[in-house]
Amino acid sequence: MADKKKDEELELFEESTAEETAETVEEEAPAVVDEKQGFDPLHAEHGPLNQMVRTNFLEYATYVICDRAIPALEDGLKPVQRRIMHALKEKDDGRFIKVANIVGHTMQYHPHGDASIADALVTLTNKRYLIEGQGNFGNIFTGDRAAASRYIECRLTPLARNEIFNKELTEWIASYDGRNKEPVSLPCKLPLMLMLGADGIAVGLSTSILPHNFIELLEAQIEILREKVRTPAELNLLPDFQTGGLMDVSDYNKGNGKVKLRAKIEMRKNNRLVITEVPHGTNTESLTASIEDAVKKKKVPVRSIDDFTAEKVEIELTLSPGASQEKAMQALYAFTKCETSISSRLICLRENRPVEMTVDEVLRENVKQLLIILERELELKKAKLLDDFHNKTLVQIFVENRIYKKIEQCKTYEAVYKAIYKGLEPFTNQLKRAVVDDDIEMLLGVRIKRISLFDIEKNRKDIEEILAELAQVEKDLSGLNGYTIRYIKRLIKEYKDQYPRCTESASFKVADVRELTSTELQIKQDENGYIGTNVKGEIILECSSLDKLLVIWKNGQYKVLPPPEKLFVDDSLERCEIFDRDKLFTAVYTDARITYMKRFAIGGAIMNREYYLSQGEKSKLQLLVDGTPEAIYVKYRPAKGQRIHQQRFNPNDIAVKGVKSRGNRMTTKSIKYIGDEPGRWWDQNDDGAIPEGVLL
Repeated sequence: MADKKKDEELELFEESTAEETAETVEEEAPAVVDEKQGFDPLHAEHGPLNQMVRTNFLEYATYVICDRAIPALEDGLKPVQRRIMHALKEKDDGRFIKVANIVGHTMQYHPHGDASIADALVTLTNKRYLIEGQGNFGNIFTGDRAAASRYIECRLTPLARNEIFNKELTEWIASYDGRNKEPVSLPCKLPLMLMLGADGIAVGLSTSILPHNFIELLEAQIEILREKVRTPAELNLLPDFQTGGLMDVSDYNKGNGKVKLRAKIEMRKNNRLVITEVPHGTNTESLTASIEDAVKKKKVPVRSIDDFTAEKVEIELTLSPGASQEKAMQALYAFTKCETSISSRLICLRENRPVEMTVDEVLRENVKQLLIILERELELKKAKLLDDFHNKTLVQIFVENRIYKKIEQCKTYEAVYKAIYKGLEPFTNQLKRAVVDDDIEMLLGVRIKRISLFDIEKNRKDIEEILAELAQVEKDLSGLNGYTIRYIKRLIKEYKDQYPRCTESASFKVADVRELTSTELQIKQDENGYIGTNVKGEIILECSSLDKLLVIWKNGQYKVLPPPEKLFVDDSLERCEIFDRDKLFTAVYTDARITYMKRFAIGGAIMNREYYLSQGEKSKLQLLVDGTPEAIYVKYRPAKGQRIHQQRFNPNDIAVKGVKSRGNRMTTKSIKYIGDEPGRWWDQNDDGAIPEGVLL
């Protein structure tokens, strides 16, 4: 039977494919393909498979955007979060419930695995506002994971229970399998998306919404309702993170841009620093690992690290003897995760379509939605009060005027109805709506004890209370803005102490990293011809790990390279210094018995590649000085018939050229001494008879 069914499905698929192909052929003329050139996929028409792939990919992209990754503007929740909250509400009895039970119940609505539901529930719980946890839900400071869902319990917070649910105002749709009903969105009265924040990656777009302080959002809503804010820019709402720390919002603009975050570091006695708050997105474990890595690279002068974090962050750093606390703090910000940055891009779903918004626009939309929900709640309350008034007034009329006596002689049910209708006619002016058959059924169900004087008095008192409450509801509806402001103020009063601001706003002074690390490394030279940071010997240079070094040999060869641990240079090293591509040099070298002079700057160079200042490895570098000296003094070796024994050359006579240029010819004589200043070898008595050197 199964094989027969598969054959039938295959036949139907082939028939439908053939029909689609035929329609495609009729609607679109086939492309002309030159057989000599072969098939051209860029210009030839494609078959139904192409269309199927396009359609399926579009449907998948839409599903990921709308049903998984991006929160909705209406209630600020992603689908999995909304389903978790709905499941918690259905199970809510005020007591803690096993998380595993909630996960299982949520799976009736969420067509994905239990692990993703459990992770989302733990994340919501750690954000404090909606779910209260009992047990090990992990630690946002240390990065410890939560216990298994069978060991931990949760329940709705009073804030969630009272402010985001209303069955009468909720629109419902069928769940993925059609067995249950789930909410399209919750009638949320809170600016939940900005309170919680959100991260999501979908097909073709991503969102990163930073969390904000609950009380500040409520205060901004009051300002909007009072119409004191004329433009969105005046709200000036800034993110707030549970982990605290310091925040620089110079590159942040109303929900978009970048926020720089820093750990809060305190200076203590005995040359210690203590980290008391960590940046959002990091934890004590990753922060400590980054500090240890920086210590190994000798970027931070820390001798020991002790992590005493429990309920609060406390990482104690003992500095090396003689280290400056201020400079050590700057180094921590420069080289570890004590300073991080977070990019923000506020994309959400509005009416099931992705839109990019600002924080101010989102909050204004939240205020509009709050007004609508509160108005609908008041209308529902008004309708319920009117029903209560109508019912109690009917009972009062029915009992006080003894209308029930008129049905004693009625022989049919229809006669009973007519008798009660007729008995109520003189009193219809006391009612706020017409009497219907359901009202008669209600009156016929009145118990005999209601006829007593006690119950009549109580009924009158209830009617008075209903009328007073109804008048208040009418007043609130006519002044909806004022009612909304009072509602928000009540929330502020109730939760202000519970949700203070955690992150402090500040302006960061960016430390000069090269200045911090200028003496980080020591380049030494030993007797065996090695130089580097891992060499024992005489210090020839202090530098930073960020620097590039210029190493020049006596034959004119040079390299640009990072600070080496160990490099063999033999005894032919001319100089080693920090590389500056624009630095001007004056060099004198001999190649093939001819001596040349040139002025040049190194310019660009590829790391670790060999270059030559001279014309090749057989050259000899006679002199290399920084800049342009006033003169170059040369003493020649004695030779038969030689009349000129020393000369002075002016380097300013030659132009600055590239490092690869040959330079200007100085002399063919053999040089014994050379320098940019006259040494003891210079014959001062011959100054007047010394001819000035000519550079050709």
